[in-house]
Amino acid sequence: MAARHEEIADELRRAIGREEYAVGARLPAETDLAARYGVSRGTVRQAVAALTAEGLIGSRQGARRVVLASRRSQSFAELRSFAQWARAAGREASGEVVAQEYRPATAEDAVRLQLRDGTPVLHVLRLRGLDGEPVLLERTVYADWISPAVESIEADCPSVTQRLLDDTGLVFAYGEHVIDAVAAGALDAELLGVRRTSPLLRVRRVTTTREGRPVEWSDDRYRSDAVSFSVHNSIGNNALARREATE
Repeated sequence: MAARHEEIADELRRAIGREEYAVGARLPAETDLAARYGVSRGTVRQAVAALTAEGLIGSRQGARRVVLASRRSQSFAELRSFAQWARAAGREASGEVVAQEYRPATAEDAVRLQLRDGTPVLHVLRLRGLDGEPVLLERTVYADWISPAVESIEADCPSVTQRLLDDTGLVFAYGEHVIDAVAAGALDAELLGVRRTSPLLRVRRVTTTREGRPVEWSDDRYRSDAVSFSVHNSIGNNALARREATE
C-alpha cells in the first residue's frame, strides 16, 4: 500500500496533467493542501518534494510552488527503469524478450563492461510497450557476473531492474547516457510498427553499481512519436528527463 505522501503526489500529478494547475500557475499553499487531504504539512512537503524532483514544479523556498511542466518527466539522475517510469506516469509497461544468447565479448563490450575480450556475455533484445503499444527496443549486453541472474528471468517480466533488486539485491546506481537519432532498420521497423527509415531516438547507456562496477550497456531505440527527452535548466540543476511525446 502506498504511503500517504505518495498518494497525494499521484493526485497532484494527475491534476497537473489535466491542467487544473496550468504551467506557470501556483499550487495551493502547504496549509491549504494539508487541510484538503487531512494530513500534516510535513506529509504535504514530502509529496511536493517528489514533484519537484520530477521537474513538474519549481523548488524555490519561501514561496508557493510554480508548475513548470504539464506532463510527468523522469530525470535520468533517478535511474528508474522504463517500467518504474511508466508506472509513475500512470501507464502499464510490458516487456518481451525477442532474442537472447551468449556471445564472446567484442572489443566494445570489453571496454564498456571492463572485461577481457572474448568473455561470454549475455545479449538480450527486448521489446517494451506502454499500454500494449510497442514503443522501445532495448539491445542490452550484460556483464558475465550478472548474466546468469538475467537469463533466469521470465521473458515477459515488465521490470528486469526490479527483479534483479528483488533476487540479487543489485542496485543500479550510476548511468551515462548518449542520445542521438537513427533511422529504423527492417527489424526495428517491424517490431515497433513503423515504416523503415522512420526516425528513432537512440539512447546508448552504461549502468554501474555504487562501486562503479559495470552491470550492462545498452542501445535503446524509442519511437519518436511515443517518447521524447527534455532538459530542465537552472543554475543549480541541469537535469535530462524522459517523458511521453506530445504532438
